[in-house]
Amino acid sequence: MLKVAERVLPEIEGLEEEFRALISGKTGRLHITLECHACFDWLFPVLEQFRRVWPDVDVDIRAGLAFDALPALQREEVDLVISSNPVDLPGIVFNPLFDYHPTLIAAAQNPIAARAEITAEDLRDQTLITYPVARDRLDIFTELLTPAKVEPRHHRQAELTAVILMLVGSNRGVAVLPDWALRGVKDHPDYALRPLAGNVTKRLYAATREEDAMQPYMAHFLRLGRTEAVKLQRS
Repeated sequence: MLKVAERVLPEIEGLEEEFRALISGKTGRLHITLECHACFDWLFPVLEQFRRVWPDVDVDIRAGLAFDALPALQREEVDLVISSNPVDLPGIVFNPLFDYHPTLIAAAQNPIAARAEITAEDLRDQTLITYPVARDRLDIFTELLTPAKVEPRHHRQAELTAVILMLVGSNRGVAVLPDWALRGVKDHPDYALRPLAGNVTKRLYAATREEDAMQPYMAHFLRLGRTEAVKLQRS
């Protein structure tokens, strides 16, 4: 019995310490998935700051769940979903992060660059380049093309923002991306950036379960996310 006690009691003490840390909010789990491909540029600096303050929180990015993110959040497979499409789901709260403007980017020599703002009709003869996600999660379709019942001449997909910019720069198509994701090329002579008609504004959210929203580490992540967004939009 003594030998068993010497082995078991330290394990019990360790488990009790883990529970105390969980209750105090010092440890926990933050598994994230994104419905916004462009958001990695924003997310990584946020996580780097978060890691320094919360080294005992288990952080992971579950990119493979991007197409079934909100049901995964309800099933507790992930803890936070970055999305610009809030929906009414029981037990889920959409915490606002920041606003952005979906912006068209085209090669400077593309005729569409002569437009002051972009309408759906302007894209009828264009090759549209998007991330490989469903149309109902792409701003250019939800805010412009689908309501106007307009189809681009061609629709091409690319995984990476850098690849999209390369294709646009060689005049192989046009794209619509968040304004902050285009900060690195906004003054580049090879590109033209134009607002969508009506100066469309969207909002990015961090969806969490209601009981998790006030966890100290979760609240800190949300604050960091909003602060980093301000830095991006000012750069």
